[in-house]
Amino acid sequence: MKNISGSDFRRCSPKIMQNFKNIPLQLSVLDLVPVLSGKTAADSFRNSLNLAQNAEKFGFNRYWMAEHHNMDGIASSATSVLIAHIAAGTSSIRVGSGGIMLPNHAPLIIAEQFGTLESLYPGRIDLGLGRAPGTDQLTAMALRRNLDGSGEDFAKSLMELRTYLSADNADSAVRAIPGEGLAIPIWLLGSSTYSAQLAGILGLPFAFASHFAPSLLFTALQVYRDSFRPSESLQQPYVMAGVNVIAANTDDEAEYLATSLYSTFLNVIKGTRKKLQPPVEDMSLIWNESERYAVMQMLNYTFIGSGKNVQNKLVEFADATGVDELMVTSHIFDHEARVRSYEMIAELCPQNVPANS
Repeated sequence: MKNISGSDFRRCSPKIMQNFKNIPLQLSVLDLVPVLSGKTAADSFRNSLNLAQNAEKFGFNRYWMAEHHNMDGIASSATSVLIAHIAAGTSSIRVGSGGIMLPNHAPLIIAEQFGTLESLYPGRIDLGLGRAPGTDQLTAMALRRNLDGSGEDFAKSLMELRTYLSADNADSAVRAIPGEGLAIPIWLLGSSTYSAQLAGILGLPFAFASHFAPSLLFTALQVYRDSFRPSESLQQPYVMAGVNVIAANTDDEAEYLATSLYSTFLNVIKGTRKKLQPPVEDMSLIWNESERYAVMQMLNYTFIGSGKNVQNKLVEFADATGVDELMVTSHIFDHEARVRSYEMIAELCPQNVPANS
């Protein structure tokens, strides 16, 4: 397997991060492919491709999409198909899953799908794996046919998948073609300590979902680093953390745009399914105080404000966590504002911002 922390990574300017080990910080994009109120999934796919093309221009390291099902506001259910769509419309940015929910799939299928993607777009595909269903229990049953799986089953499925991708599987009766022998980086994703420990033991990179499940972030990072064992694919721990970011020209504008994010998480808490809603002037007309508190607990690692303020907050977060990479997601209704937010974030890596921006 490829050493994903090698010199092939594009790096940001170290000057911004001089207080953090004097090394640069990687910036990447997590796109949930939101379906906007009044729009269709086809509109979302066009927006995602445009965002990916801009993210590549801005110098972001990778562009990931996450598997979700039976959600009106998220159009990333066929994740592997969308990865192909984004990779075909870009030329250098890494494209991958953040993540594929492995319990929903036979490991051989994922090996074949990502083997196909890697064969089409060599050196650009990431396979991030999670063990949650990415949906409600009824839909999970429709996907899996049973819900008897456990953490131990996830580890077994992971081992099976890695076997199919290994060159050592060439003499097996069941092979992944394409897929076998390809250097596809595998990441483990999680919001608890289970995947953190498993990633450490196996010497794999780890991504924590702090953008919606912040409570165990520091515990999981410590577990991962303490349990890490060097492997053929990774010699040192490599950690990525998800954060919500909404950057705009002013703090007030950013706070206004952020009401779409608040509405999204309010719907999660209330168990309602809606497309991404346009921003509103007054959230107090939509939520009560207990709902506001619950949303803010989930959004603890959310950075909202003018470009400079957001950049400072991201640097502080990186200092506090010691992460190697930030994966940024932005729930912004207006597509142009969303692209502009990522452009402002990219200024953490000043040499990556286009000269005419």
